[in-house]
Amino acid sequence: MTTATARRGDRRISPVFLGILAVTAVTGWATWTGFAERPGVAVFLFVTAAWIVSLCLHEYAHARTALHSGDITVGAKGYLTLNPLKYTHALLSIVLPVVFLIMGGIGLPGGAVFIERGRIPGRWRHSLVSAAGPLTNVLFAAVCTAPFWLHALDGVPSAFRYALAFLALLQVTAAILNLLPVPGLDGYGVIEPWLSHGVKRQVEPFAPFGLLFVFALLWVPAVNSAFFDVIDALLRHLGVGGLEQDCGRILYQFWQAPDEFCAVSR
Repeated sequence: MTTATARRGDRRISPVFLGILAVTAVTGWATWTGFAERPGVAVFLFVTAAWIVSLCLHEYAHARTALHSGDITVGAKGYLTLNPLKYTHALLSIVLPVVFLIMGGIGLPGGAVFIERGRIPGRWRHSLVSAAGPLTNVLFAAVCTAPFWLHALDGVPSAFRYALAFLALLQVTAAILNLLPVPGLDGYGVIEPWLSHGVKRQVEPFAPFGLLFVFALLWVPAVNSAFFDVIDALLRHLGVGGLEQDCGRILYQFWQAPDEFCAVSR
């Protein structure tokens, strides 16, 4: 009886996550209705809260896939509760991605939950556990861009449309960066099971620095420009124009430019 109760508790959605969802809903409503005096403030709060929700879902996807692949310890670690405070590296998984978002408007991926790989048999399962997180970002991006490629924007206030466009940009950015075959990122985790033991031993020391390497590389103007040209092309293919992306970023970073730069209708 106690064990069964504990297992149910291990998978019960955390009040912390429900609180984040509530903030997302309230600030989304404020963005839609124009309730806030400055639309940029509402967009900032809505996008930040939604971004944290996506980070929680990203880590949950890793943990849930690992559970069904053989690692039954993820429940006891609290990973199935969607509580960001339960992550092994909450700083990497939540705090740093939010800081990077606020500083540069970049959807930089965070650190993964700790999976006991020795409990998971088969290379395909290991690859799927690593791929589950970025695939969640892909799904999140599909939801955010759905009103654009479905041509269902009639009646959608411009501020909310801009917020969705910017949130989609963050999700596409996070998915692509996370799928890079760089040690420490999920993309490397996908291919790692298929590498020889010797190669894995040579690469292992660089894993802690993979995320920092990617972040530093994005500061190179030529690399940054080429990378975001690819992001822009993908979003335009999904119906999200450059104006929506730019206005979403401007409204989000309301402290850097006046909200009036982008016309906001209600």
